[in-house]
Amino acid sequence: MNGFTRPNFGSIPPVVKNLIIINAIMLLATWMARTTFGIDLNRVLGLFYFESDLFRPHQIISHMFMHGGFFHLLFNMYALWMFGRILEQVWGSKRFFIYYFVTGLGAAALHTLVNYLQIASVESAATAMLNTPSPETFAAFVTNHFPEYYNQVYEMFLGAWQSAPDSPHYIDLAANYTSQLINLQMNIPTVGASGAVFGVLLAFGMLFPNTELFLMFPPIPIKAKYFVIGYGAIELYLGLTQPGSNVAHFAHLGGMLFGFILIKYWNKRTNVFY
Repeated sequence: MNGFTRPNFGSIPPVVKNLIIINAIMLLATWMARTTFGIDLNRVLGLFYFESDLFRPHQIISHMFMHGGFFHLLFNMYALWMFGRILEQVWGSKRFFIYYFVTGLGAAALHTLVNYLQIASVESAATAMLNTPSPETFAAFVTNHFPEYYNQVYEMFLGAWQSAPDSPHYIDLAANYTSQLINLQMNIPTVGASGAVFGVLLAFGMLFPNTELFLMFPPIPIKAKYFVIGYGAIELYLGLTQPGSNVAHFAHLGGMLFGFILIKYWNKRTNVFY
């Protein structure tokens, strides 16, 4: 990175441009496949938990090009365009390409690790509950781990089970529903370029720490380093307090973590860009 000159902020370098194009094409393909053939590509190319029957090795890469909708794509591609083009102009296309995919894969790795810990905890709780099955222990299990399904489970059989707590039929139903709930958690696909985009955001904050960003909320200038630290802290808080959220907060943190490690590995000099 010797001989640094300020990048041309108006141009779009090739890797960022092609990433945006590919992601946009994949969202269009997802819409067309769903409306024309009734196929949900997110369930083919999204990343499933490795013990799920729906997991395939190609999903480790393909999920990075899939999105849940237009605004999901828009947010990610806007951030990639805003920060990624500057990094690619500074680093060059090859290094930026490597960085983008390392952070994307790192995001998937941390997300999978957290999923593993969460599912292992649920399976342990399920085993303990099924060793002493009762309406009360099953209700507590569902409330603690799948609260969004409690009303549905109650209407299906839990209310009736409470009137016959020793019924083998209801005990078998509890075991069956427990297995279904765990499979539901395993069979939620993860899609999006967010992990890699958060890695890009982290890199911008490290290379241009004192560059002021003008945000809509709050509508005040904030230095890139504080923006990145604040965003990372929010993601950590949400990841710890909302483990059942539809947002893969630990994937975002994984992109930032692997980005930090890779930049430190590359950082043979002490150049800082403003």
